[in-house]
Amino acid sequence: MDRVLNISAYLFTPLTGEGELPTLRDELAASTRARALRGTILLAEEGINLFLAGQPDDVRGLVDELRGDDRFADLAPKESWSRTQPFRPMLVKVKREIIRMDHPAIRPSERRAPAVDAATLRRWLDQGHDDAGREVVMLDTRNAFEVDYGTFEGSLDWRLEKFTEFPDAAASHRADLAGKTVVSFCTGGIRCEKAAIHLREEGHPNVLQLDGGILTYFEQVGGAHFTGDCFVFDEREALTPGLSPR
Repeated sequence: MDRVLNISAYLFTPLTGEGELPTLRDELAASTRARALRGTILLAEEGINLFLAGQPDDVRGLVDELRGDDRFADLAPKESWSRTQPFRPMLVKVKREIIRMDHPAIRPSERRAPAVDAATLRRWLDQGHDDAGREVVMLDTRNAFEVDYGTFEGSLDWRLEKFTEFPDAAASHRADLAGKTVVSFCTGGIRCEKAAIHLREEGHPNVLQLDGGILTYFEQVGGAHFTGDCFVFDEREALTPGLSPR
């Protein structure tokens, strides 16, 4: 029986007060240690990104603690289960960005790109177009090795080695997106959110992010139109559309 609760979550929210990040880092390090959690929490001026695993009450207790802070009230973790602890000892770090793109002008906490939910996306893919009749292009914003585990059928894959390559790749493949509804996607939503904002700023008006990424899509509609598994950055390696280890 699977007894270890795994969560992933991120939230773009300003954390810019003087001394705020080191203080928050130390508080979260203490809280996670007290609950015997493992995983990673990344903090930056733009927000928080976390991957945690432990006993259910302990994991959910930390989430409740975070949500008690108005800045993290909208945190929406994605849950899955495992039989063993998939993470190494706890690490809480302060970074320049919670997902590095090297485009500091992109601030999702100030304006999100529009999103499409999993059920609507599946319907579009079933019918072959969006509700306006435009062709839907799926754009995988993950690194190439992740894509090789599995991706949406027919999706664009620019063979990225790291996410900082995305802006240059987008410029090189501009014609591939013209006149289409582009849905950017990634594992949990964080990369495709920044990617969608960048593409809209570069003049692509019909760009949406897949709300919650592949893991939320699996949770809500299963593996329709997806081939393979979803790579995850822990010892489980990849999850099937049923959110179980491969």
